[in-house]
Amino acid sequence: MAQGNSAAPGAHQPLTHGAQLPPVPGPPPPPSAPGWHAPAPSHAPAPPSRDTTGHVQLPPGGPVPLPQAPEGTGVTTLAVLLIGPAGAGKTTVARYWAQHRRVPTAHISLDDVREWVCAGFADPQSGWNDHSEAQYRLARRTCGFAARNFLANGISCILDDAVFPDRPVVGLGGWKRHVGPGLLPVVLLPGLDIVLERNAERSGNRRLSDEEVAGIHGRMAGWYGSGLPIIDNSQYDVPTTARLLDDVLARAIASPPSW
Repeated sequence: MAQGNSAAPGAHQPLTHGAQLPPVPGPPPPPSAPGWHAPAPSHAPAPPSRDTTGHVQLPPGGPVPLPQAPEGTGVTTLAVLLIGPAGAGKTTVARYWAQHRRVPTAHISLDDVREWVCAGFADPQSGWNDHSEAQYRLARRTCGFAARNFLANGISCILDDAVFPDRPVVGLGGWKRHVGPGLLPVVLLPGLDIVLERNAERSGNRRLSDEEVAGIHGRMAGWYGSGLPIIDNSQYDVPTTARLLDDVLARAIASPPSW
């Protein structure tokens, strides 16, 4: 009887041209470190679109429009810019105001954002130059982008910055460009003795010399006659100043200032 071409199972067969060796199993994966667990295998997720971050739909981030007719500043979504010299209490008042509103509200401090730069931070106290100006402009754009995104999601914002009336580089124009025409600027301007006293309580690079504080305060006096609302909080505590800010904003919503 003629024998077939098949060999018995397990018999040795010579390799022919084009045949491949069976894969050699590699070493087992190393054990997980204590407290860590390898993730369970799963199907690769679909790549996110340009309009999502994880499962969160990104807002359009367009310029902030002018606010609608007032319903009371406690329930209206607002974009506020609190201006003032060092020691005016901008950051303290802004944070308190944001924390005590009846609607979600974010506080964005330009000084905090500037100091996100660690290595290579250009401190304006060491001299205003091209490097410090570039970092200031970058921080202002970053604050504006953050404010637009918060507002697009129904979260109000209050930003604080020492904006000078006689210096366009750090003036209102950049804020209006980066946030939008609906931004409501308010000036916080207590007396010189008050800002000197508050500045003395600061530490680190936030504390300025008395000469610098006096110079900044004198230049801020240029806001008088500008048409912007001004609060002299020399004799007011933080809660009272925040209530005055609400009153000023209610009037600004009803009749937005020209700037």
